[in-house]
Amino acid sequence: MKAAVVAALILAAAGCAAKLDQPVRSFTVEPPTAWAAAPAAVEPVIADVDWWAYFGDAGLDGAISEALTHNKDLTAAAARIDLAQAQARIAGAPLLPSLSASMNRNRQRVNFIGLPIPGREDDVISSINTNVGISLNLNWEADVWGKLQSSQLAALADVEAVETDLAGARLSLTGQTAKAWFAAIEAKRQLQLAQASQESFQVSSERVRARFESGVRPSLDLRLALTAVDRAQGAVQQRRQILDASVRQLEILMGKYPAAAYELAEDLPDAPRGVPAGLPAELVSRRPDLISQERRLLAADARIAQSKAALRPSFSLTGSTGTATNQLQDLLNGEVFVWSLIGGLTQPIFNNGQLKAEVRQTEARAREAAALYENAALNAYRQVEVALAADRFLSEQETALDTATRQALKAQQLAEQRYRSGLADIITVLDAQRTAIDSESQWLAVRRARLDNRVDLHLALGGSFAMDSASMAAPQPTEVRETL
Repeated sequence: MKAAVVAALILAAAGCAAKLDQPVRSFTVEPPTAWAAAPAAVEPVIADVDWWAYFGDAGLDGAISEALTHNKDLTAAAARIDLAQAQARIAGAPLLPSLSASMNRNRQRVNFIGLPIPGREDDVISSINTNVGISLNLNWEADVWGKLQSSQLAALADVEAVETDLAGARLSLTGQTAKAWFAAIEAKRQLQLAQASQESFQVSSERVRARFESGVRPSLDLRLALTAVDRAQGAVQQRRQILDASVRQLEILMGKYPAAAYELAEDLPDAPRGVPAGLPAELVSRRPDLISQERRLLAADARIAQSKAALRPSFSLTGSTGTATNQLQDLLNGEVFVWSLIGGLTQPIFNNGQLKAEVRQTEARAREAAALYENAALNAYRQVEVALAADRFLSEQETALDTATRQALKAQQLAEQRYRSGLADIITVLDAQRTAIDSESQWLAVRRARLDNRVDLHLALGGSFAMDSASMAAPQPTEVRETL
């Protein structure tokens, strides 16, 4: 009978729970119907394909796989998810009654001083009592105004935000690894170019020395040629240093010891044709940072409801049942059964404005979260538009530098022929060689910049995007130039 009464009180209080008092928000940032910088035709975005497979580079696939398996930052992000889940469990625990069992035993001595007992006027009379008991205790606060439910909702939203942060960390790591991979390969190719350039300057200096020793050319030509060799040697060492640092950075991202020993591919992959970008409206549901920001906004709104509910009365129920006796053998005897049931109501009256200030505080934090969300959305749209536009600019720049390099190589050959014929001086030859070297070095840098920009586009779109058969087709191989 008593248990039925308690259950009825619990159900009645639970039925009084109000809906959460959360604000209804509208945003001023509206996605466009199409990307301003996108090609006329775009492909839909999908998320079930590893975006880095778009480059068709087996070495890149292996590097990213290593990074996702062994990177220490991802391990730390996964631990933060466990922390947030535990916090959500704690926040949701008060929604149900708490039940505890206890057993106690106390022994007490009482002295009776001054009692007029004949014959024992000088003695202190005492009594020793022993009490033992077992009790079952229940505590519960009725969530009439949704305070506890709001707290749980905020904690669950925080969990989803942290989980999305992990997805964002994984996406960011894949992007960093891809860029580090491309940077290391470019550094390797730049070193090869510098070494080939040094050999070319060395050959030229030997020819000039032979002509100087035969009295055909002055010592100035020889000194200029030797200077070019020494400068080329300095450039080789500089390129070695850049390659060493690039490989070590790649190894750190992969969770390896930075020994500068990881094997790289021989050349950069070509940028795939076609730039499918999907629809702008899909962006907010794909990018981890936007999803995480939206979850944090939900948590902030839930905390507004929680702080407002704290202004209203709270209803609590405390009950206990058990036995109390001075005989241990009577602990399970129904004759000594005792129970209590206490209902309480608490209404805040005066707290020097603390609770109202907490409401204003949560509202201000929610407004901040809403503004940050809109700003993040605008920034996400900007990143996509910039990457789409940059792809076109970099493609044209790569083509121009490719043509310039070919022309510079032909000019170098012509200058060397004219020098051997006595129709040009050494300064013309050295300038032609440096121009060809600089052109090819810039061409390599732009190739890598275009690949990096494709990585940025994937990250800006939130990961993978779809590719039709034409877009996925392997690009036509470019003509291989002879290095200097």
